[in-house]
Amino acid sequence: MNRIDRLQAILTQLQAKKIVKAQEIAERFGISLRTVYRDIRALEEGGIPIGAEAGVGYFLDDSYSLPPIMFTTEEASAILIAGKLIPHISDMKVNDAFQNALYKIKSVMKTEDQEVLEKLENSVKVFTGITEIPQKNSIFLQDIQQALVKHKVLKLNYFAHYKQEHSIRKVEPVGLLFYALNWHLIAYCRLRNDYRDFRLDRIKELEICEETYDRKLDKAFDEYIKREREQYQSFEIELRMEKQVALYIHEAKYWYGFLNEQEDGSFVNMKFLNPDLNGFARWILSMLDQVEIISPPELRNQLVEMVQKLNSNYLIK
Repeated sequence: MNRIDRLQAILTQLQAKKIVKAQEIAERFGISLRTVYRDIRALEEGGIPIGAEAGVGYFLDDSYSLPPIMFTTEEASAILIAGKLIPHISDMKVNDAFQNALYKIKSVMKTEDQEVLEKLENSVKVFTGITEIPQKNSIFLQDIQQALVKHKVLKLNYFAHYKQEHSIRKVEPVGLLFYALNWHLIAYCRLRNDYRDFRLDRIKELEICEETYDRKLDKAFDEYIKREREQYQSFEIELRMEKQVALYIHEAKYWYGFLNEQEDGSFVNMKFLNPDLNGFARWILSMLDQVEIISPPELRNQLVEMVQKLNSNYLIK
């Protein structure tokens, strides 16, 4: 990106946020802080009223207004791709809001760029293995985001799948996580006096309370993520298999923490990072003798125990 394009992009970034830190600009464009300071000075010399607060960041003067942002075809196409994914990872409320935003984006595009998106619309699809998208009216994504912004306590009617029971919880939300094909609310539970992970599709009722809390969101969320990583040990696993077998598990390997692979003649060595040796061993068992476990020895032991149990249960006497 040349400097003129970068200056325009920095101006757009300042327009998109109340206060922008110099470090944010540096990280976005891969430049030094010294270069950021020079670029800000160049914008100021060009007549852009940029304010600065020591130790906080830069901001545009409220009296300054910019013309409407124009999207490039590549940017709008990227948003269209996101729009294809939204119905699969959210609910109807969020999807409706996103599609409305997409219409507004299309309305400010040039005619030729609108035509490009129309052609792409029917040529990009997301396949999930099911015939219809599960259309839940709401999994409370918007309500939780509102509570996060306003630091509001949430009252949940939550169904615990493991115990098969409902419970009423008052929680202080600190973040949203998407993993294992589901959204999860990370919150401080006042009933358990600790952080808990609540899967959104198991929340049966949700109420935003008037009560607020003063927990620092960024710090609390980072602390939770760090604690979970330390609490659940992940094992480095290495397997060796023929190339044909590697092709067979090409898609499935990503579900089991695939890291990388290296070809060795007619064989492939694969490395994984996975916290559940038992579940991993069950997966390998489905491949019978087509895979060799290089490490760790604990995984081999798990597999031996499973084979012995199978032998004991099904051996013909």
